[in-house]
Amino acid sequence: MFLRCTAKLCCVIAWERLRVFAAVAEHGSVGAAAAALHITGPAVTQQLRKLERETGTRVVEPDGRGIRLTAAGHVLAGHARSVAAAVADAERDLAGLHDDVAGPLRIGSVASALRVLLPEVLRSLVAEHPRLVPTVTDGEVVDLLPALRSRDLDAVLLESWTQRPVTLPAGVRVTTLVTEPVLLAVPEGRPVTDRDPVPLRGLGGEVWASSPVGTEPYEALLQMLRAAGIEPDVRYLFADFATQLALVRAGLAVALVPAMAVAGAPGPHLRPGTGDEHPGTGDEHPGTGDEQQGTEDELPATGDGRPGAGDGRTGGADERSAPGAGRGTATAAGYPGIRFRPCRPAVGRSLVLATREADSGLPAVQALAGVLRAAAGRAVAADPVPG
Repeated sequence: MFLRCTAKLCCVIAWERLRVFAAVAEHGSVGAAAAALHITGPAVTQQLRKLERETGTRVVEPDGRGIRLTAAGHVLAGHARSVAAAVADAERDLAGLHDDVAGPLRIGSVASALRVLLPEVLRSLVAEHPRLVPTVTDGEVVDLLPALRSRDLDAVLLESWTQRPVTLPAGVRVTTLVTEPVLLAVPEGRPVTDRDPVPLRGLGGEVWASSPVGTEPYEALLQMLRAAGIEPDVRYLFADFATQLALVRAGLAVALVPAMAVAGAPGPHLRPGTGDEHPGTGDEHPGTGDEQQGTEDELPATGDGRPGAGDGRTGGADERSAPGAGRGTATAAGYPGIRFRPCRPAVGRSLVLATREADSGLPAVQALAGVLRAAAGRAVAADPVPG
């Protein structure tokens, strides 16, 4: 009998009946329970009768003009109260889930952004949202976007170069966080450092250090030099810009590096000189949450499909409006022996946050985007590229 009754309790009792019974047990009468539940007295009585049929036992009995719980009713009442409390907690948690920043958040990022941005971003995220559990994986665009689409990552921090705008797969949305100039790093004393800005067509015969084959920086370098009539001699391939700069300092190569990678160097940062302010800060950079939605082969861009092409925000081919245009030599105390100069045509890089379109409005993703945008703006503004 006990086993049969247990099976019935597990499979048959409806939550609504337990809720009504818990109210009867708490308030002591059908009328009081009905008032608390905002239903009629007959509706309460009907639920009690169905509950007794489902359990195969009486849970209430007459007591003068009212009712009282039977021994079985007292046992069931305790469980009903527990279930009612658990359901109320579940309803409250679900109701607040839309606005709650909690749970796992799997982030992917290109290496240069990891070193400069992610430590500050992660510290701020967990401080503001202690129930959020972020994890981070580094990689390149060619690896991170497929991981995003396959739901192995929730958000990825990517780079999009002027000459190599990142291609968005269908169902992916990007938010531009910040735009910065890309600088030519040259060993001090090379004749090329006398030019301001350095024309790309004058770099024939140079040995290059760059990122691995297939990455955005590598492909951008190839496209830029070939457009200038130069077949690149790329001998050193490292994902880390700091390693590339070590080769430049040793006099073995030249390299193109984002200003943020230089600003993130160990030791003192870039020292300001004279000239224009960095156009990748303040109101001029597109780090204002501009969102772009991808279809297959569509670019996260404006105008002709390149990020800020010719609009002065990301460093299009128009050198007058591009990051680094008209600037002089930059020096970084963290990299003695290296001169940093703008190129002609100017080169720019945007950092963008990519998410699946369906997830772009999730609280955790929105929180990450906000913290990233603020951190990226500070990273660029803290060490303005000298003139």
